[in-house]
Amino acid sequence: MKQNVVRGLVAAVLIGAGVWVGVNFASPIEAESNTLTPGSIEDPVVTKSYVDEQFAKLSGGSDGGGTGTGQDVALEVVSVPAGKTLMAGQGTEVIVRVGQAIAYSSDSNGISDLTAGADLKSGTVVPKNHLMLFPREGRGVLPDPAQPNGLTVLVRGSYSIQ
Repeated sequence: MKQNVVRGLVAAVLIGAGVWVGVNFASPIEAESNTLTPGSIEDPVVTKSYVDEQFAKLSGGSDGGGTGTGQDVALEVVSVPAGKTLMAGQGTEVIVRVGQAIAYSSDSNGISDLTAGADLKSGTVVPKNHLMLFPREGRGVLPDPAQPNGLTVLVRGSYSIQ
């Protein structure tokens, strides 16, 4: 009977020592993890508020102090009559929807076809449903002279019909 009491006492001391060692050696790790900044390289898991804040900075919202207007610019449906040219402003995006379009450029450079990853020179056919980016003014699209009808395009940005 005395042997069972000694074994129980030794077991209790060993369990207590194990708990004490675990608590004392585990707490520096926990303290270190509480000082990490969410979203840093050491702690890549982020909160929704952090993501919203970063997104607002990128989109030019009021929190980010960006230079954007903060307004969404919607795509506008534009009809280009036969014989006219849609002249796009700098940074304008155009998607040809109906009709065959021809690229126009006042210089030797062309239009960026972002869908195909190509540069369309003046006089080339603009593929339908491809996103075109006009890096500078003096460029545009016009209806193919061989077709009697004009074009229908989607435009985001500034433009004029000439």
